[in-house]
Amino acid sequence: MSQLFSGINIGELSLDNRIVIAPMCQYSADEGKATAWHRIHLGQLAFSGAGLMIIEATAVEDIGRISPGDLGLWDDKTEAALQSVLNDIRQYSGVRIGIQLGHAGRKASCAVPWAGGKQISINAGGWQTIAPSAVAFSEDDTLPAAMSDDDMKRVKQAFVDSAQRAVRTGIELIEIHAAHGYLLHQFLSPLSNKRSDEYGGSLENRMRFPLEVFQAVRNAVPENIPVGVRISATDWVEGEGWDVAQSIAFSEQLESLNCAYIHVSSGGLAQQQKIKVQAGYQVPFARDIKQHLTIPVIAVGLITEPQQAEDLLKNEEADLVALARGILYDPRWPWHAAAELQGTVNVPPQYLRSEPHGIKGTLEADE
Repeated sequence: MSQLFSGINIGELSLDNRIVIAPMCQYSADEGKATAWHRIHLGQLAFSGAGLMIIEATAVEDIGRISPGDLGLWDDKTEAALQSVLNDIRQYSGVRIGIQLGHAGRKASCAVPWAGGKQISINAGGWQTIAPSAVAFSEDDTLPAAMSDDDMKRVKQAFVDSAQRAVRTGIELIEIHAAHGYLLHQFLSPLSNKRSDEYGGSLENRMRFPLEVFQAVRNAVPENIPVGVRISATDWVEGEGWDVAQSIAFSEQLESLNCAYIHVSSGGLAQQQKIKVQAGYQVPFARDIKQHLTIPVIAVGLITEPQQAEDLLKNEEADLVALARGILYDPRWPWHAAAELQGTVNVPPQYLRSEPHGIKGTLEADE
């Protein structure tokens, strides 16, 4: 039996298979509000047959957006817009839906990628960014404001409020974004965290705020809603910064606080990063972290072929496989993987007749 198409539980949430659609920023919101783009984008992915779809990084406050086009969930208007999109998806798809909640910190106030992605100055419509310390991501960026105690309390409460809004919309899983150089990752890495108080310096201190945010969210939502964390396993800066050993320590602390899973990515914090990109290049990080945990671990990163995904599961390098760019390129990837690996996926009954004659039985009606 295919491992990729076997069921698994994340906390109390049961999944039909181990394919996860990773959160992917679309930069297409209107002042944080989901738009028709999200209805179309998420709608087509909801028909993919994946076991879990995680909605893109969603800002917990307006200054936490990477760009002016980022999705948000910080007030009644942003909640209502997302609710409308989810209501339409739920009419036709039973896919499990999660959401990634995040704050960009010093990497906020940027143009969308197709407009260059550079930071937008305050005079040009941008905003003052915040970070653990007044250390910019790029030498061309405006210095972020070092966060005060009040800032930290506000941001922590914003994560809680957004998580509770997500639950009200029917979201079934919450992922806290502590990767890719955004705010919680900025606290973790000594390259960006230069604080001299109890939130900086030692590994224990640098982990403190991200762990507090996780615990606050975990305590604020029902027990049946899994709360997991996405991490960057390494900053890819040799001899400096955040690394796998620290990621293992952080993941162990999260597990002790009832974290439901760890989603392992890497990089994004430092411009001097040197990443060796190749097929499955981040899988070894997931494997190393998994050896120290009992909770599920999700691997991601140039996992493009069904047999590649199957093999890493069989080799116990991870418990689930996340697809990002690959599933944007081929939104029916799970269908094709099921045909190759003799699995089955759930699809709307309207699509059952689409199977080629040679592979009948791969598609099952979504209940």
